[in-house]
Amino acid sequence: MQLGINLGYWGAGMDGDNLAVAQEADRLGFSVCWAAEAYGSDAATVLSWVAAQTERIDVGSAIFQIPARQPAMTAMTAATLDSLSGGRFRLGLGVSGPQVSEGWYGVKFDKPLARTREYVEIVRRAMTRERLTYEGAHWTLPLPGGPGKPIKLTVHPQREHIPLYIAAIGPKNLEQTGEIADGALLIFPAADHLEDTTLKYLRAGREKAGKTLDGFDVCPTLPLAVGDDKDVARLADTFRPYTALYVGGMGSAKQNFYNQLAQRMGYEKEAAEIQQKYLAGDKQAAAAAIPQDLIDKTTLLGSVDRIADRMKAYAAAGVTTLSLAPAGFTLEERIASLRAGSEALERAGLA
Repeated sequence: MQLGINLGYWGAGMDGDNLAVAQEADRLGFSVCWAAEAYGSDAATVLSWVAAQTERIDVGSAIFQIPARQPAMTAMTAATLDSLSGGRFRLGLGVSGPQVSEGWYGVKFDKPLARTREYVEIVRRAMTRERLTYEGAHWTLPLPGGPGKPIKLTVHPQREHIPLYIAAIGPKNLEQTGEIADGALLIFPAADHLEDTTLKYLRAGREKAGKTLDGFDVCPTLPLAVGDDKDVARLADTFRPYTALYVGGMGSAKQNFYNQLAQRMGYEKEAAEIQQKYLAGDKQAAAAAIPQDLIDKTTLLGSVDRIADRMKAYAAAGVTTLSLAPAGFTLEERIASLRAGSEALERAGLA
């Protein structure tokens, strides 16, 4: 199992810190550094900045939002980043959610599976550097009856095949991801629930494509907080606002993929309470309603040895790249957490 680092969203006064964290992950031998985007910093610019100041670590989008870019633009960006980084780019895609898609980009959040499939097909077709044509329900290239003509990509990516990942949570999305992608970007993964909530759907998609999970990158992000095992409850409290935001506040009352995942993990009643309180504006009460067990199962908490044991469980469950999101209010704390994560992988015998 390899390790990755997830920088999350750039900004919030941590720009220099994020770069230093990425450089330390590069020095420690981490395999990939991911950057996110929502409605603040864009991931492409961040990844360019990081790639220019690292040597070996891959840089990846987790994620480029599908409603933010036309698929041909994403192919251009992917080819450019792969070329500039010397073949170190990984393309992560996701549909975002209805609030961002419709509120920020003005793109209707409908038929996300079909749109994702067409988007991936166009990106991959463009990356072949053949003249681009496509006829689908959501995109037609060139537009019929006009002056447009088939055009081919002029940028030469470093590699013939750039790894393509999809951020997936729901069963249907996971199955399609297994069918059309090279890896899955996961969030809130519990090792003991991974088969039932995730892997069986990815495996079904791979079977549709005549493939197995061999070579497919199962890549969850886990928040990491290092400390004494006696302080696990306190460490879990660090991530209450984070968990409440996703389980309670992402999406709408009817369409929250993270809330649905918590329900599939057996927290039906708790997930409903968290969402009700969060959407009512009481974020503190929503955070307090999160069971410690849910946080502990979806993060890495405690001593290096305890984290090493958890890493063993994730590797045994089928995780191939474990991306860390180290906690800390200072750069020193985040770097220390990063080093502890690397040490835990060594102790687990997984490096």
